[in-house]
Amino acid sequence: MAAISQTTAVAVPDEVVDREPPRGSGRTWWRHLLGVIVLVWALFPVLFLLSAALNKTGSLSTTELMPTSFSGYNFDRLFNDESRPFTTWYKNSLIIAGGGALATVFIGACAAYAFSRLRFRGRRPGLLALLLLQLFPGLLAVVALYLTFSHIGDVLPPFGLNTTMGLMLAYLGGAMGSNIWLLKGYFDTVPRELDEAALVDGASHARIFFTMTLRLVMPILVTVFMLAFVGLFGEFMLASIFLVDSDQQTLAVGLYGMNYGNEANRLYGQFAAGALLGSVPTVLLYLAFQKQLISGATSGSVK
Repeated sequence: MAAISQTTAVAVPDEVVDREPPRGSGRTWWRHLLGVIVLVWALFPVLFLLSAALNKTGSLSTTELMPTSFSGYNFDRLFNDESRPFTTWYKNSLIIAGGGALATVFIGACAAYAFSRLRFRGRRPGLLALLLLQLFPGLLAVVALYLTFSHIGDVLPPFGLNTTMGLMLAYLGGAMGSNIWLLKGYFDTVPRELDEAALVDGASHARIFFTMTLRLVMPILVTVFMLAFVGLFGEFMLASIFLVDSDQQTLAVGLYGMNYGNEANRLYGQFAAGALLGSVPTVLLYLAFQKQLISGATSGSVK
């Protein structure tokens, strides 16, 4: 009986092991090829802009796909052009995008916490109304916004037309719906038992929200901030209507003026240099918070 119960090791020949191909071998080559094609296609405009920015002549007609010369002439002319204040445009874009993104996150988080944790009359109709408002394109509200802020400027000049504060308020009015739904989905993943335990200890809803809940939902806050920042940093339509003076314009509006008109060919190298520098904040944000962006977008979209 003892001999029967003992197990014997079976030796497998090396030839049998070597004959088994690795799992997935020869089946994923087309995926890598497709990824390389997509990467080359995505880098094509960046390479052309880099070639134009390093081109000493600085014109569109003399720019080639591959850089043939390396010169900082366009960058030097970009920062020293008095009629086109690039640094002022850059500063205005950072202020509007950064301040607008922070305000969007704060207002959206407050609204999402109320919809997720509190029970009040009109809660479900309010959520549906926010979703319904997103179905209408923002282009329909341009005339109404222009007239509204023109009258606001008569009473409160810092919040009227041709002001950064007025443009930020206009941005905040149209960016709440989708952000609130995304934030609410992530807030729902936080266990309610934590709030109940804090309420038993005597904490208020405000203290729970600021000291506990916001720390637990930090990935989705970073996600919303990045999406709002990228959208506001490159927004052109409202900025071109609200901001008229050159010192008040954003980077998108200023660069568009350089690439439009009779001097577009001559100023293309300067435009390319400004476009490359304008992509730096977005790239740095994605590199710094890519983990939070992935976890926040996936976790907040399944609820």
